[in-house]
Amino acid sequence: MKKSILIAIGCCLFGSLAYGQTAIEKQTVDGDAVLDFAENTTKGIILPAVETLPATPANGTFLFDKNDATVKVYANSGWTNLSDAGDGTNVLAYTGTPNNKQTVIGSQSTTVDGVLVLEATDKALVLPKVASPHLNVPSPYPGMMCYDADAKALAVYDGVVWSYWK
Repeated sequence: MKKSILIAIGCCLFGSLAYGQTAIEKQTVDGDAVLDFAENTTKGIILPAVETLPATPANGTFLFDKNDATVKVYANSGWTNLSDAGDGTNVLAYTGTPNNKQTVIGSQSTTVDGVLVLEATDKALVLPKVASPHLNVPSPYPGMMCYDADAKALAVYDGVVWSYWK
């Protein structure tokens, strides 16, 4: 009996490590997502708000730059603004003690500097799908990011307006 329980626990643990997929507010991940969210949500991902851009960012790094109140992505050795200048006055300051910890999904380890690192060679991030976030998200937070299911576009909130990327 003990042996069966240990084998079952081992299969569950190693099975989840092998696939490295996480579902948020749902039971299963759709397709090849490393991180997947429930349908019909009004919640998005809140990007980290930084005052200093990372010294060695990896391609695909997203953040909210508090200095110019823009959402940015790092790609091909440079930062690209995904929004116009917004308003970061409502961004809450982090008051905890930095502990340099990170969460990695899709891999057992990473060399990338980030708070949440999705690292997989065969899976992708599936953003939360929000229908018309400019109408349906009651109190968006600066740096919020989601997929607008109606406009079929990436939507980012800069503290003032939503910007859309197709």
